[in-house]
Amino acid sequence: MSDAPTAANKTARKPPRRRLEVCVISDVHLGTYGCHAPELLRYLKSVRPRTLVLNGDIVDIWQFSKNYWPPAHMRVVRYLAGLAAKGTRIHYLTGNHDELLRKFAGTRLGALRIDNKLVLDLPHGKTWLFHGDVFDVTMRHSRWLARLGGHGYDLLILLNRLVNWGLARVGRPRVALSKAVKDRVKSAVSLVSDFEQTAAAIAADKGYRYVACGHIHCPEIKALTTAQGEVGYLNSGDWVENLTALEYTAETGWQLYHYHLDPRMQQTATAHPAEPDEAEAAADAPAAELLAGLLREMGVS
Repeated sequence: MSDAPTAANKTARKPPRRRLEVCVISDVHLGTYGCHAPELLRYLKSVRPRTLVLNGDIVDIWQFSKNYWPPAHMRVVRYLAGLAAKGTRIHYLTGNHDELLRKFAGTRLGALRIDNKLVLDLPHGKTWLFHGDVFDVTMRHSRWLARLGGHGYDLLILLNRLVNWGLARVGRPRVALSKAVKDRVKSAVSLVSDFEQTAAAIAADKGYRYVACGHIHCPEIKALTTAQGEVGYLNSGDWVENLTALEYTAETGWQLYHYHLDPRMQQTATAHPAEPDEAEAAADAPAAELLAGLLREMGVS
């Protein structure tokens, strides 16, 4: 008799999904070389949030190319559509790299809603969520420079992945080049600090206990003092270099999740290397067929 594990046994071995009240991810940049779509999908399958907030720059429309849209990226889109079809409340908050969607703010597709900002009234206090690019001076006054910087960042991430591949081959720990650059450039450190303080000050003025942003790719949870009192500043980071998310439950409050620090994710990656299941394999279908299927899943005829 064969000792090969059955499909049922494989499913039984998978750890139960962690239940969350709210999960926030941002800056996925689907459609770019730096996006860690397989890791994101693995994370999304490990949690069961009642509300999922996609806080901007999920699809990178700025750098989108019809020549680069891997099946792994479409699997993320299909999975999100499936969550919405099953009743998970999904709020897509627009960012600068997907700003074309801002004209659709207020649109609802089944359980998916597109907006520019969101307020969640949670047991630990009201939380104001938005992407954060409105605080970016470069974005407001030199859009061409911001786009140029986006391409430079993408090249740096490509170089970073090559470096980390080489380090892994010789058993050395991974590095984050862009974080090292930001940490060493005083102007970048100052901009991040100004961004955080501005977000906290406006949130305090509006009477919110927490403010949650993305945009700057700097995952963080900390208390900031403002003229109106203390505000909890939250940043969900990104899925390009940090691979982080914000998670909320009534028991623990807001927590920062790090994919690379989660042993379950590393074990899952080893046990299930990236073989798509039947539903995920459908990501290889023609674009028109995929779009029709996604709309059906979300209950849109």
